[in-house]
Amino acid sequence: MQHTKAEIASFMERCYRKGLTTSTGGNISARCGDIMLITPSGKDKASLSADDIAEVRLSDGANLSPDKKLSIESGMHRAVYLACPDAGAVVHCHPLYSCLFSASDEEIDTTLIAESWYLLDRVAKVPYALMGTEELAVRVAGYAEKGCRAMLLENHGAVAVGRTLLEAFDRLECMEQAAELSYLAHSIRVHGIAGEERERISRMR
Repeated sequence: MQHTKAEIASFMERCYRKGLTTSTGGNISARCGDIMLITPSGKDKASLSADDIAEVRLSDGANLSPDKKLSIESGMHRAVYLACPDAGAVVHCHPLYSCLFSASDEEIDTTLIAESWYLLDRVAKVPYALMGTEELAVRVAGYAEKGCRAMLLENHGAVAVGRTLLEAFDRLECMEQAAELSYLAHSIRVHGIAGEERERISRMR
């Protein structure tokens, strides 16, 4: 479990260093049996260590590390794990271009390059709910239960779900790249992957 905590701290630092979130924003969690390990609230995300990571019991949401202030989105992470037995990690951040699309009626175009279509399929947009609320947790879990692994939270940020921390991080990073490409595509003439080729990539997935 200590190794997983160290991994969470490392991936949170990577998110900050790559500009995917702010110094105290965003949160990352991983499932270890009936325990959810999650980044704490109010800590500098660039300097977390394994000892900073909090423990939450998934079955009832009990904070098993009362000396640590839980992330405001702990309920959202827990709801995803309860809804999706295959989910092993959740990454929630506030990347620049993804946030821009979260506040827009435009969609992130994942068909511009093969990698984003392969890793993400389509990015779902979860209707607005106040951050940290049960309403938001229920909405995100509902989309995850339907198979969505890359989501925009309307006027809020981005969420990626994976079987591992690397898979969840990879999806979030890829979503941000797709969002930036989608934004830049408005200034040049582009074409996406043809429907037949998207089907081939989907079969590979």
